[in-house]
Amino acid sequence: MAKELNSVIVVPARRHSTRLPEKMLLAETGKPLIVHTVQSAALNSKTKSIIVATDDQEIFDAVQRFGAIAEMTSADHASGTDRVAEVAQRHPEFEVVVNLQGDEPEISADAIDLAISILEANPNAVVATLATPIRSERLLEDPACVKVVVDGSGQAMYFSRSPIPHARTWSDELLDGPQANFLQHVGLYAYRRDFLLNFPELPPCPTEKLESLEQLRVLSAGYPIHVGLIDEPVVGIDTREDYELFVRKWVNG
Repeated sequence: MAKELNSVIVVPARRHSTRLPEKMLLAETGKPLIVHTVQSAALNSKTKSIIVATDDQEIFDAVQRFGAIAEMTSADHASGTDRVAEVAQRHPEFEVVVNLQGDEPEISADAIDLAISILEANPNAVVATLATPIRSERLLEDPACVKVVVDGSGQAMYFSRSPIPHARTWSDELLDGPQANFLQHVGLYAYRRDFLLNFPELPPCPTEKLESLEQLRVLSAGYPIHVGLIDEPVVGIDTREDYELFVRKWVNG
């Protein structure tokens, strides 16, 4: 039986977003977007410890006002992973740290549980993430949709903004069959704490710079990334239209 690991979810949240300014504080449902994400994450069965990591006082205050936990972090971090690592440094009691994006208010509890379970079942694994089938050619061709190819043991071979694997002969049936030929990476990570603390020290690699995907730094450094498969849509809030759709769904129950 796999050993249960003491886990925490850390949600990095910055104030400014290029495509949707102030999105973490948008509150047309009666509560800020960041609070929705925290409350959805709290439904998981593996941990009830959730910390929002932010360098913004207003986000900090909003999270605290709704009874959640927030910690202030440096404003100098280059990425959300660095922000999560700062919080992890303060909490040696946790063995696993889940990095959950603040703009994922519809993340399922099962998805979070799966990422943590992968590390519990694989003592030598240091990073776990998730992927879901791509059933749309538009999504497959969209550079904002990160694709991943997984080997037979469930480990990531490569991540890319380009359509991978490349179909030499295209057919729409490649998207519709029972076999998931294309996988979208779900940007949720579960890290062993010791590895996460060392992550900022790993040098960026050429493919990371080309693709602007920091997970490629992990693969380049020789560490495997274990990938769990889920069959559910990935709905992040990136644009005003995304947020308005979320609000409509929330209001209509």
